[in-house]
Amino acid sequence: YFYNIDKKQTEKIPGQDAFIILNNIRESKKVWNNSESIITDLGDGIINLEFTSKMNSIGAGVLQGINKAIDMAEKGYEGLVIGNQGTNFSVGANLAMIFMLAVEQEYDELNMAIKMFQDTMMRCRYSSIPVIAAPHGMTLGGGCELTMHSDRAVAAAETYIGLVEFGVGVIPGGGGSKEMALRASDLFRKNDVELNVLQEYFLTVGMAKVATSAYEAFDIGVLQKGRDIVVVNKDRQIATAKQVALQMANQGYTQPVRRNDIKVLGKQALGMFLVGTDQMVAGQFISEHDQKIANKLAYVMAGGDLSEPNLVSEQYLLDLEREAFLSLCTERKTLERIQFMLTKGKPLRN
Repeated sequence: YFYNIDKKQTEKIPGQDAFIILNNIRESKKVWNNSESIITDLGDGIINLEFTSKMNSIGAGVLQGINKAIDMAEKGYEGLVIGNQGTNFSVGANLAMIFMLAVEQEYDELNMAIKMFQDTMMRCRYSSIPVIAAPHGMTLGGGCELTMHSDRAVAAAETYIGLVEFGVGVIPGGGGSKEMALRASDLFRKNDVELNVLQEYFLTVGMAKVATSAYEAFDIGVLQKGRDIVVVNKDRQIATAKQVALQMANQGYTQPVRRNDIKVLGKQALGMFLVGTDQMVAGQFISEHDQKIANKLAYVMAGGDLSEPNLVSEQYLLDLEREAFLSLCTERKTLERIQFMLTKGKPLRN
């Protein structure tokens, strides 16, 4: 505010509504927080969830925060923005926790942890209020899955986004593999060769492709044209996301219907993928463990070993994905990859 001498009163400095700086409102507008996340009130019935964990990785505290934010928004607010103004949006799921559970062979707990992650992502999509993600900087793995499952993404132009789980020896387990199969299925056209589209999406995950900008993310299918938008000025990102949430709420947002119409190609696609990974190993492009991970992903994205193309539900694909993720966590080479990533900060090829 400033003091207007002519009118002898304090007035709001004009042009401020285009910027929301979380550092300025974090304490005064805080509604709830735990050790890894903070919910702040952005005004006009929109709340913001901010991660505060190390490198904004998604662990139990952040998942609790997301669920709490959706609960609160559904009861007393118009919409939810998931965004922060740190260096990175999120570097993915908490690897250390996954590594610890896998090494100690606590597979039931690991299964529950992955299930909770998947369910939280599905809540982001199927809540009764608009959920807007505001990714920027590194948005990898779980951060990318969160962006893909929100109603819309308001991405900063400088967003490095992708599903990078292959680098640590697993497949995307928070709904990423399912989502890629779903998006491929939405692009199938009558009398068109469907395998080509599915293969594109399979390679995006299998080669751990990361978009070097938000615009490139549209090309690899992580962001969707007509749904997600790009903001060039990062300082305006949270304010823009708030406007998008308000706009969706005011236009009468309705809860999406769960999908049961995802077309999977079964053996036809699985056969092609398995032959492809065989050739890659024969040509020494990938290691045998890479092949094992790729074959698990192929099984999920083909919808399993079905004798003919079929329509399945999202939950069916999520269960396949979780089973594949868990089975890879029992592999020694996967654990070596996770450990290498945690200690050295770069992927191991074994």
